[in-house]
Amino acid sequence: MTRTVYLNGAYLPEAEAKVSIFDRGLLFAEAVYEVTGVIDGKLLEFEPHMARLDRSLGELGMSKPISHDDLLEVHRELVRRNGIEEGLVYMQISRGPADRDFLPEDDMPGTVFLFTQHKPQSENAKLKTGVALKSVPDQRWLRRDIKTVGLLAQVRAKQQAKDAGAYEALMVEDGVVTEGGATSAYIIKGNKLITRPLSNRILAGVTRAALLALVAETDIELEERLFTLEEAYEADEAFITGASTYVCPVVEIDGRQIGGGQPGPVVRRLQEIYLAEARASAI
Repeated sequence: MTRTVYLNGAYLPEAEAKVSIFDRGLLFAEAVYEVTGVIDGKLLEFEPHMARLDRSLGELGMSKPISHDDLLEVHRELVRRNGIEEGLVYMQISRGPADRDFLPEDDMPGTVFLFTQHKPQSENAKLKTGVALKSVPDQRWLRRDIKTVGLLAQVRAKQQAKDAGAYEALMVEDGVVTEGGATSAYIIKGNKLITRPLSNRILAGVTRAALLALVAETDIELEERLFTLEEAYEADEAFITGASTYVCPVVEIDGRQIGGGQPGPVVRRLQEIYLAEARASAI
């Protein structure tokens, strides 16, 4: 079946959707994006994604060419047209097309496109068995809090992880863990969940925020602080989160078993809590 996508106000077969070669998203990576999860045909954490979108646009001085209400309608329509029960909706907004110049023109209209991907992650065996991570140097720019499409460093990090037989990269800067290639990272020691605090060094993960709000309602202690790669090796449990990853156990880092080499009780509990709330609150 041909996938239907959205581009600048029109629903089109994917083969007919074209973006200008002069688009600043292509020439300068001057574009932001969001990935919204879909479960049971409904959208996960839509409003937090929109809030992060607004922040990213504001940090780059870009206007918002489409409202939240219209974006919600587009997301739902693409999910309906493409029959997505579980997966994601990718959305990208660039500053738009203009002749190449480092300085953008004033009041550019922007380019907006969205597409869906079918990814039935909740039944993914890796959520039950856990995954391996490979540590790599974090070589990104220093405004990682802005969700831009400048992802070359992440692409290379994830390729290094794949080449090492790992599921995901674990990025490290000066011996301290930042985050995964496309995920937020956590360790557990005893009944304490440890994760890096928000700053310009990491992306404010939407799934991260949703999970930490749920953790606040449990007896699990939360500590937001820097942690080293060595601490990650010695953790009782570890896991990563993301829009299409949910809560995924980590059982190995750089060939070293984490805990007993299998998902532990705290991560299992967090998986259950998160998926139950995600299904209940999806729109």
